[in-house]
Amino acid sequence: MSLTMLWLAGAALRLTILAVPPVIPLIHDELNLNATQVGILTGLPSMLLAIAAVPGSLLIARLGVRAALVVGLLLTAIGGALRGLLPDVLWLYVMTIAMSGGVAIMQVTMPTAVRAWLPKRIGFATAVYTNGLLVGEIFPVALMLVLVLPLVGGSWQWGFVFWSVPVAAIAVLVMLFAPRPMTISAAATRPRWWPDWRNLLIWRLGIMLGTVNAVYFGTNAFLPDYLRSFGQGEWISAALTGLNVGQLPASFLLLAIAGRMERKAWPYVVCGFLSAAATAGIVFGSGVWIVAAATLQGFACAGILILVLALPPLLSPPDDVHRVTAAMFTISYSCGVIVPVIAGMVWDYSGVAAMAFLPIALCGIVLVVLAPAINHIPRIGS
Repeated sequence: MSLTMLWLAGAALRLTILAVPPVIPLIHDELNLNATQVGILTGLPSMLLAIAAVPGSLLIARLGVRAALVVGLLLTAIGGALRGLLPDVLWLYVMTIAMSGGVAIMQVTMPTAVRAWLPKRIGFATAVYTNGLLVGEIFPVALMLVLVLPLVGGSWQWGFVFWSVPVAAIAVLVMLFAPRPMTISAAATRPRWWPDWRNLLIWRLGIMLGTVNAVYFGTNAFLPDYLRSFGQGEWISAALTGLNVGQLPASFLLLAIAGRMERKAWPYVVCGFLSAAATAGIVFGSGVWIVAAATLQGFACAGILILVLALPPLLSPPDDVHRVTAAMFTISYSCGVIVPVIAGMVWDYSGVAAMAFLPIALCGIVLVVLAPAINHIPRIGS
């Protein structure tokens, strides 16, 4: 049952966030957004995943894993459903912030739940919830345009409500069936929650994960409008689906070999080069080649994501997992939020749509440069 709860909660991490990219052209037209405003909209989840990560650590320390996860799920569902209530960009931003705060709480909770619920199967449990996360990314982008919008009369507002309903249902299931509340440390009367910002490992991993976040969210943000800008709009759904479905092969591959790759630099170098090549393929390709490049981009991003997410519960003492995870997410999503905004500004000021992908391509190169640090990972708390 614990594995089922982890998989469902993992899926809920992305259902509401990834409902946005397929309908960005509709939101763009209805609310009269420019490219910078689109960048802000798609960057807000990353910003909140950074800002709310440490408060999420505090919530876990005070309430425990199960209660914190339920709070995150409910906040995600309510904020996600209310995003389209008013036809105003400021309201859309505010509700996106509320929704993303809930996702931030959930994201910090997941590695802690892995350590608390399945301490002897950390690698496998991480792969399970990450698989749920990836499926949660695929469903909205694959089904929003072809199934959900026709079902709700073409309204992107009701489309957001549609994807919030399963998140609320998962909150109820976690409340009923997840393991009973546990303290992070039976010996600690005042659980620690503030991260140790002096730990160099946190900064190294945070920046590396940040490059992947920036590539993934930036590609999701600008691919639809980019394709539409040069008459390739019919490939939007296929390209976004490829970007997200491309992550599944990496997920299944790492189920088998993640244990042998955790502390090696070469997988990160390979994925960094693949990411830069995939970005070039999106910019210089057309038709099915763009779909193929987007699929390769998803594969590269998922590989790094899974390897890094397994590290906090593997390397940290049980009562420190939430603190290490919160710090890593704060750093990584701080990196991720800046790139979509910069990419939108580059597009606006240059007037060339393809220029939005230049900062995204540079992230892959940064990952290659930073990867050798993996060879020198110390064990936290050792």
